[in-house]
Amino acid sequence: MINRSLLVATLLATSALVVPALAQSGASAPAPAQVERDRMFAIFAADDEASLKRNPISALFRGDMRYADRLGDFGSDAYYKAERAAAEKNLADLGTINRAKLNATDQIAYDVYAWNQRKALERLSPEILALTAVRPINHFFGIHTFYPSFASGKGAAPFKTTLDYDNNVKRHANFAAIIDQAIARFKQGQASGVVETKLTINNVIAQLDLQLGMPLEESPYWGPIRNIPASFTEAEKARITAALRQSLTQDVMPALTRLRDYLKTSYLADAREGLGLLHMKGGDKLYQLLIEGSTTLKMSAGDIHELGLREVARISAEMSRTQEEIGFKGSLAEFFEHLRTDPKFKPSSREALTQGYVDIGKKVDAVIGSYFSTLPKAALEIRPYEEFREKYEAGGSYDSGTPDGKRPGVFYFNAYDLPSRTTPGMTTLYLHEGAPGHHFQISLAQENEALPAFMRFGGNTAYAEGWALYAETLGYDMGFYKDPYARIGTLSDEMLRAMRLVVDTGIHAKGWSRDQAIDYMMTNSDMGRTDVTAEVERYIAVPSQALAYKVGALTIQRLRKQAEATMGSKFDIRAFHDQILSTGALPLPVLEDKINRWIAQAI
Repeated sequence: MINRSLLVATLLATSALVVPALAQSGASAPAPAQVERDRMFAIFAADDEASLKRNPISALFRGDMRYADRLGDFGSDAYYKAERAAAEKNLADLGTINRAKLNATDQIAYDVYAWNQRKALERLSPEILALTAVRPINHFFGIHTFYPSFASGKGAAPFKTTLDYDNNVKRHANFAAIIDQAIARFKQGQASGVVETKLTINNVIAQLDLQLGMPLEESPYWGPIRNIPASFTEAEKARITAALRQSLTQDVMPALTRLRDYLKTSYLADAREGLGLLHMKGGDKLYQLLIEGSTTLKMSAGDIHELGLREVARISAEMSRTQEEIGFKGSLAEFFEHLRTDPKFKPSSREALTQGYVDIGKKVDAVIGSYFSTLPKAALEIRPYEEFREKYEAGGSYDSGTPDGKRPGVFYFNAYDLPSRTTPGMTTLYLHEGAPGHHFQISLAQENEALPAFMRFGGNTAYAEGWALYAETLGYDMGFYKDPYARIGTLSDEMLRAMRLVVDTGIHAKGWSRDQAIDYMMTNSDMGRTDVTAEVERYIAVPSQALAYKVGALTIQRLRKQAEATMGSKFDIRAFHDQILSTGALPLPVLEDKINRWIAQAI
């Protein structure tokens, strides 16, 4: 799982693109198509450079340290105004480019860029900001949970030099200002009647209580001091330690306390009881906009709900057949309970769970070359979530490395409440979050310097999560699901994505309750109640994001079947994967057009 929010999306940007040089004096003049391409790429590069200044965290995530002393002022009126003005300018500049003069690949870049800018303008309209900006934080999306990991010494922020440590302290002051800005936005929402749910705000309060209850020197914010370089002088260590302590005690912790106290004593009373967006003023229009943004398709909530019901029925039938193969006697519900409760499916410890994923990674590495001709330069690390945030996290997620491969990508898995977790789904989770899922898709795009920045590091949820869910199905090709329990594991994960279509739309368009959603998922899967509860509360917090997985995967699966049927013996799975991955995360209609052209050229 990636791309939780606009914030996380900004973290997946890239440094300025080097534009192909125009002809030098005395050399032959470039072809008109090259001139048009150079003009377009100059627009991309100028936009990217300006965006980095407005979104300094984005630069830092790429390893660009020019703005490493700040986080930015996102959430302010000035920030939204600048983002909206940039999108308007970008579309106007793109309108000066003659698309017909571009080659097929550059036309893809043109189309994706135009789609991105139009979607940005929709999100940044005053009407939509009145529904989103005033709800800046919930338990699944918010800087209050992103920042502790970022500043811990184990995140994207480096801690190698004294300047790195000094920049960390400056960012702490910026973080406190952003928290105060969030409080101001919440107050605007209270006044306008556009508020978060009591459920999500109670969860935020619990998250803040957990952070504030930690002794300072045991908190993630103290991590850089625990790992301070031995090369620093004693005087430097003392100065850095004192400065960090002061910034935490005077900036960070007081800001988090102000947020916690305000939410608890003021905002919570006004937060809404109804969980779905249909219970929020303007929520129906917002949900449709979010659906189109997440899926990149014009689909209605009703159509998605029906698609989900069909997929749940299909996967249930597959599960029943696998149950028969195993020889388990009883109903499918009884089989689910067996999978939830049998001790042989329980991880014995966090360490054993970690080693299990490491072993799976080695098996994948041994066969991956048969399915991909291009492999990422970046390594892949495997870690459990930190204990301060694991309770409210998904089963797994991925954090990208740097374009040069020096910082590895990280596959995080959830080890919270181990007795509730089971092992049959481990292979499919690794394939989704690690290789060849998010790690391949994100790394191969950002390592491709031939792409413009927005294609290397931008993207959309339908493509990114659709690819990762498709990557799970490669376990069949690789032979990992011959074991029926492993097959049940991947069917269970596929069922999760199908149930999301039903439950997300059920909550936000049909008025389902939390318990109704939990009961539906418990009935149709072998998931434990802890995982199901976290999933349902995620859909409440981030409407529509979970719809993208199935929609994207079904598109990629359909395109592969089409290519196999049309190309016959000419079909090469490695070439197909190159076509899917070589131009970054495309909106699904653009991806489909690209694959159709590739098929037509091959036959």
